[in-house]
Amino acid sequence: MNYCFPRPSLFSASLLVASVVLLFSLLLQTSMDTPISTSTSGDVQQPQPQRNMATSANALKNVVVVGGSYVGKAAAKELANILPPTHRVILIEPHTHFHHLFAFPRFAILPSHEHKAFIPYTSLFSSSPSPSSHLILPAKVLSVSTSPNTLTLDRPVQYPPSSVNTPISSSLNNAIGTTKQIPFDYLITATGTRLSPPGSSPHDTKPLSISFLQSFQSAITSPSTSHVIIVGGGAVGIQMACDLKELHPGPTKKVTLVHSRDQLMPLYHHRLSDIVKVRFGELGVEMVLGKRAVVPVGGWALPVPGQEGKKKKMVVNLAGGETVEGDVIIQATGQQPNNEFLVGLETQQQQQGTEEKGNGRVINPINGFVRVKKTMQFADERFSNFMFAVGDIADSGAHKAARPGSVQAAVAARNVVRLIEHEGKTSEEEDVELELESIEVQPAGIHLTLGLTKNIIFRNPNPAVGQMEPTYTLKDDGKEDMGIEGVWGRNGIKVSGPQEYHL
Repeated sequence: MNYCFPRPSLFSASLLVASVVLLFSLLLQTSMDTPISTSTSGDVQQPQPQRNMATSANALKNVVVVGGSYVGKAAAKELANILPPTHRVILIEPHTHFHHLFAFPRFAILPSHEHKAFIPYTSLFSSSPSPSSHLILPAKVLSVSTSPNTLTLDRPVQYPPSSVNTPISSSLNNAIGTTKQIPFDYLITATGTRLSPPGSSPHDTKPLSISFLQSFQSAITSPSTSHVIIVGGGAVGIQMACDLKELHPGPTKKVTLVHSRDQLMPLYHHRLSDIVKVRFGELGVEMVLGKRAVVPVGGWALPVPGQEGKKKKMVVNLAGGETVEGDVIIQATGQQPNNEFLVGLETQQQQQGTEEKGNGRVINPINGFVRVKKTMQFADERFSNFMFAVGDIADSGAHKAARPGSVQAAVAARNVVRLIEHEGKTSEEEDVELELESIEVQPAGIHLTLGLTKNIIFRNPNPAVGQMEPTYTLKDDGKEDMGIEGVWGRNGIKVSGPQEYHL
């Protein structure tokens, strides 16, 4: 039997073409909805379009690190190297550049190097298996909530970034695709402490921070400044005193260091204080020891050369009623923990709907540091399964320095991965107790400069292993710029010319 098929009409042909076009459009739209890799641009790694976490079951989960100084940066890098592909790192840091704080005391005195202390974050994740998965958000965290887990920022950031190809959920972002609310699955707090200027900069951008250090240079090196008083016998005060007298030897610029105790660097064995005092004698640094300075509210103003009119002496009042007069006063005392955004956790609602008032479960009321376990988890059991604190902000028993803080960062990162892996266990496997890694507190140690080239590596005794005396090495191999090229290199940026320090 022969079948005869009618010739297609013009209408049916048009309908067929339209159907093909529609199908192609749907396929194209589906491909556009998949995540697009990130790239870096300028000073801060800018996130590129990704699927909205609120609407995508396959979206990456967030491990957020708050604070991008030495320890926070170490935590973020370690996480980026070891996280499973289901998770990404988000570093939240208000500074556009990494602040190399170790160089601040010198660069506040020595001109022409200050711009080198601010290093772009652009290469932070460059060595990780998937650099494009991770983000850096330029903002400050104001508060944290656990219902749901959300961080509130001080400024809008792109999360996910706006794109014609990626819809932005109106519940998470405003009309231009920005938000102040960042969800998280795990949180590592590495906010550290605030040092008195010039130990840290109050500014977020590189140009303002450069001007900040230059203001100290102008005041200290001004011909009208004949006497500089440094209040504080810690590392910042000692390094500034040594550098200043080495750069300005003789009677033209007097330097006096005021300290509340007879021992300098009181955290360390008295041998270090003895060594520093000998160095002060060689350089001509005068000392007023065992007398506490009365610090005015807001500290001492920094004089601006040429704007002070008839110059007046500045005065440091001592607790015993004595005074020390000078032209410039540098405050190098104390450190304040950056714990403000965590205060609200003290009153988080409990499972039963009750509310406990602040009782120091999260923040130690004596020192302001976050209570932690040896695993660097929050000690407060309400948050210990997903919140960590490392570095100076952590009340870990370790001394406040970058080296022990970086060890803590690595331990916390590995423990986060252990917790993530434990999430995927079966019910029988979950019954096995999860073992997390712990830190081991070591004796305090420091690498301290004692002038432009002289320096000392010092470590306290370690009675646990029978070492009852400190160990130290005196060296004379320092550089004027403190080996800053190597610091940039360790931050992933190879410097091929002096202009690159202005990035």
